[in-house]
Amino acid sequence: MTIKQRLGVCYYPEQWPRSFWAEDARRMREIGIAVVRIGEFAWSRLEPREGFYQFDWLAGALEILHRAGLEVVLGTPTATPPKWLVDKMPDMAPLGADGAPRKFGSRRHYCFSHEGYARECDRIVEALACAFGEHPAVVGWQTDNEYGCHDTVESYSIAARDAFRKWCRSKYETTEALNRAWGNVFWSMELGSFDEIELPNLTVTEPNPSHLLDFKRFSSDQVVAFNRRQVEIIRNHSPGRAILHNFMGAFDAFDHYAVGADLDMAAWDSYPLGFLERSRHSDEFKTRYMRLGDPDFQAFHHDLYRSCGRGRWQVMEQQPGAVNWGAWNPVPAPGAVRLWTYEAFAAGAEVVSFFRWRQAPFAQEQMHEGLLLPNSEPNEAYFVAGEIAQELNRMEARAESARAPIALAFDYESAFAWRIQPQGQDFSYFDLVSAFYRALRKLGLSIDVVPPAPEEMKGRKMILAPGLFAARPELAAAMAQSGALVLLGPRSGSKTKDFQIPLALPPGDFGSLLGVKVRRVESLRPGVALAIRDLPGAHFSGWREFIALGEEAEAALCCEDGEVALSRRDNFYYLSGNPNDELLDALLRRLLAQAGADIIDLPQDIRVRDNGPLRYVFNYGSEPADISEIAGDAVFLLGGKTLDPCGVAAFMRKDEAE
Repeated sequence: MTIKQRLGVCYYPEQWPRSFWAEDARRMREIGIAVVRIGEFAWSRLEPREGFYQFDWLAGALEILHRAGLEVVLGTPTATPPKWLVDKMPDMAPLGADGAPRKFGSRRHYCFSHEGYARECDRIVEALACAFGEHPAVVGWQTDNEYGCHDTVESYSIAARDAFRKWCRSKYETTEALNRAWGNVFWSMELGSFDEIELPNLTVTEPNPSHLLDFKRFSSDQVVAFNRRQVEIIRNHSPGRAILHNFMGAFDAFDHYAVGADLDMAAWDSYPLGFLERSRHSDEFKTRYMRLGDPDFQAFHHDLYRSCGRGRWQVMEQQPGAVNWGAWNPVPAPGAVRLWTYEAFAAGAEVVSFFRWRQAPFAQEQMHEGLLLPNSEPNEAYFVAGEIAQELNRMEARAESARAPIALAFDYESAFAWRIQPQGQDFSYFDLVSAFYRALRKLGLSIDVVPPAPEEMKGRKMILAPGLFAARPELAAAMAQSGALVLLGPRSGSKTKDFQIPLALPPGDFGSLLGVKVRRVESLRPGVALAIRDLPGAHFSGWREFIALGEEAEAALCCEDGEVALSRRDNFYYLSGNPNDELLDALLRRLLAQAGADIIDLPQDIRVRDNGPLRYVFNYGSEPADISEIAGDAVFLLGGKTLDPCGVAAFMRKDEAE
């Protein structure tokens, strides 16, 4: 499938005088904006008091945008319930783990389990879908906004408790089954009825991890159900329009694959500089990339959300300037916004939409830059957007999706599990998977980030699954049948689905592939490194496992203390610790060669991405880079053989051009 790639912008007509709207629309179209998102925070203007709808202003805005030739993604306003609704049902507010209510005064002040609030959402969504579902300007819908932002997936309210009890009853059917799954014989936690289940907060010491894992699963399912209600209403009244949701970066509090299964496409909100400040990178790394962001963070999420959207995705909010929510908020380097935009297009984004059109002079986000300054004068990214739009037209750029030969599994339940029981306070599942992704990308590879589903194992040269919480027989069988080289560990298969150590020992059902058993583990203090023999500079840090080899398994690498670092059985490998960059680079070069995957020796700050017949090259460094070895004698559509800092090059791949 190929789809023309376009630019968009987020716009809030309710925040500006009506006299601005036509001129705003004209200027958007003039610089090459094609798609506009509106409406996702406007409930108080759409329904200022209960049952009194004021849709005229929205109808007027849609007409103005439509006349200007702009298409609209209309948001449902359920992330910001108005004050009159909160006063009507004050128990709709979520409760934090500390038992305190999350009050009115910002956004996302609702509990996913509150049925009364869900019905109010049904009502406003249906009213909007009936009014505008077949409007010629409306080409798509966004459900709510950034589910879970500000730590709002989990609620510890009475509504959540009652819904969790119902969820547990449906899953386990009997309390005996629940007690076995949770190991409630420990510390005399056995329950006599489902009505005795409490939420896992405010306990004297840590709650039962199996209980907590089920609560996280339940909370994720509540997000899925909440989203599904809106999707079903919109589909009924607005057929043929794409429905999406805008996910976030480095956020794993619910299963995004499950939400995405009900959508037509996925979207996410990309803020490279803000995310860099929130990351656990070193100060040296953050200073080096202060104005450009982590070279691999955005790319990882592009691949992840392409998977959530089953090949269709977009960036709903692209950072255009300084943001307001980072610990520090520098302005992007010249060329950074253009580079970020092409990174998304290279990964197959259909639309990249800038947040926002005009910087707000009021309220919480007044320090967040837009394409325009508060006085409507152009800011830097206004001109960047115009430049990109012209380039896209010249290139006739298309979003293309093709199955990558390399699959990297990312699993939300694993993220839940290792947040519950990290065993070392600095262990991070997200950082572990990201390290593997970064190492692959540094070798010039295009990667699919996928759920650990059997169907995703087919047609791959290499499958990687670090930290995969629980092994499932059907997944192990799919890996065995794939013919791919498979790299697992560390911590893969170390628990059952009920969050218990497998009685046969980790890696559980993966043991039939790997021929190893994990007999003990250790987490290590920061600064402690376990060197790997015969690989200078390579080591484990933070996490290490002691494994016993079966008859058919062999040691492929060992630590200096003699313990196995990498085991091999046929084309199945197990890595028994948290690798540093040098170890990952050496290991992946070796395994990729064995798998028959082509790599590119890239300079430190150069990254490559293939999109259909096009190859894109990006310079995340501070100095010009010679990419002539990468490009060969290709004819460039963007850039050239010398790539400036923040530069982007694009050319037809040689194998496609011939």
